[in-house]
Amino acid sequence: MDLDRYLALHQPAWDRLAALTRQAERGPGRLAPGELDELVARYQRVSTHLSHVRTSYRDPALVAHLTRVVARAGAVIYGTRPRTLRSVGTFVATTFPAAVWHVRWFVAVSAALLLVPAAALAIWIGASDRAFEATAPEAVREAYVTRDFEAYYSSRPAAEFASGVFTNNVRVGFVAFALGILACLPTALVLALNGARLGVAAGLFAAVGEQPKFWGLILPHGLLELTAVFVAGAAGLRLGWAWIDPGDRTRRDALAEEGRRAVVIVLGLVGAFAGAGAIEGFVTGSSLPTAARVAIGLAAELAFLTYVVVRGRAAAAAGHTGALGEDRPNRTWAAVQTRPVALASR
Repeated sequence: MDLDRYLALHQPAWDRLAALTRQAERGPGRLAPGELDELVARYQRVSTHLSHVRTSYRDPALVAHLTRVVARAGAVIYGTRPRTLRSVGTFVATTFPAAVWHVRWFVAVSAALLLVPAAALAIWIGASDRAFEATAPEAVREAYVTRDFEAYYSSRPAAEFASGVFTNNVRVGFVAFALGILACLPTALVLALNGARLGVAAGLFAAVGEQPKFWGLILPHGLLELTAVFVAGAAGLRLGWAWIDPGDRTRRDALAEEGRRAVVIVLGLVGAFAGAGAIEGFVTGSSLPTAARVAIGLAAELAFLTYVVVRGRAAAAAGHTGALGEDRPNRTWAAVQTRPVALASR
């Protein structure tokens, strides 16, 4: 059965379940005994529909909508309205990784926008004497490579340094996200400029044969920090792309939906930036051997990637897209329900 016929056949049942759920949520005694039985029966039936839609139709919007309908009805039936602590757990275990997974291709674009300029400048400065000499006066270059770059990581007490780094990283991530609404270009520029700065530093060390020193200082915190920046940039790019190409949504609805997802990503990245700041403050400038410092950074990076990939993929398979308030009624979808022909034409 094609999607149009499936919608026409079963949408009244979904609407009825949603209506019974809303009525029950208004308080005890709102449903008659017969309606309670109907609520349970329709909950079971629509749960079956959800399983069928997940396996038979490639329509993320429909899967997400049915997931919300079933979840709300289940909460009414089993009395499991989420409390604050449970909501936090859901955010960490499902909502945030689902949001990151949803924008995974934009994460790749964001990474390329930063890493390509970084690699190009690093190779150019490292291989060209003229480029190397043009970066700064000789005395400045020498001080930067031999002393200043490394001294920066121990310039303040570890806790104070970590706090400052965390604040700065959150600011960079927020700017990369917020500027995305301006048609993606400012976000792309922020990423490219940060990549250029990284590339210049790498090139200066490469030109004098000090790459191990540079990577020994960058990798412990930089792996997680840059990954978080990539994800923040992806949220901004996705937001801007929703304005450029809203698809079958209005621009207003597209921006609203992607904005809710971008907020989830930015909030979730606070933990990643805090972790990167702690590593930069307490590990990068420490007296630990280089191999140990890099191993700590690599472990943190692998833990974060495993978390967002494994949990994100699982959440997406369950119909979650990571938008803020996804477990609450979706007014945009309610409007679409009144226009089944428009939905069926997707």
